[in-house]
Amino acid sequence: MQPISIHDLVKRIENEMQGARIIIAIAGPPGVGKSTIADYLCHEFNKNHANICAILPMDGYHYDDIYLEEMGWRERKGAPHTFDVGGYAHILQRLKENSEPEIAVPVFDRSLEIARAGARLIPSSAKIILTEGNYLLLADKPWNMLHALFDHTIMLTAPKDVIKQRLHDRWVTHQLPADEIAQKMQENDLPNVEKVLNGSLTAEFEIATYDTDH
Repeated sequence: MQPISIHDLVKRIENEMQGARIIIAIAGPPGVGKSTIADYLCHEFNKNHANICAILPMDGYHYDDIYLEEMGWRERKGAPHTFDVGGYAHILQRLKENSEPEIAVPVFDRSLEIARAGARLIPSSAKIILTEGNYLLLADKPWNMLHALFDHTIMLTAPKDVIKQRLHDRWVTHQLPADEIAQKMQENDLPNVEKVLNGSLTAEFEIATYDTDH
């Protein structure tokens, strides 16, 4: 895994743009800053080449709470088995083929804790697709079927104490009581962190998110 700066990554990808669409997977444990880094990278690409980049978040493929309740999985929402991996893979394949004028993709609405279908349109003109999520590099089935669809892979890293603090602060913004925050972290968030750290394949690049301002 090669450490790389955001600046050097942008330059490298821009040098590869020859017409074929490039799909870049941005993986990492919960709380490491995947959506923040993806947003910043997309801004940098689009700053140099207007509308060349778009983002596909893995979180848009959360199973709905109705199904999670039926399966007894609601308390583990966000764990690997609570995502529609097949649906996510299908959209990635369509994006890779890039044979349609535009493709509608779902986006997770954190304020409502639901995925909004067709909330974002990705046009064929977007030659760089950043897709970000916790489990993109998991070695386990069915997640491992995604790997062939990625042109480049990035693992974001941060010290565990930084990740834990970020996860805690995320729940604080939801105004949850301290005991509920502790329960969510111990029973779901931190096991998911360990799953990513111990169950992911080695990425091509590594970006440390704790020593950057972005």
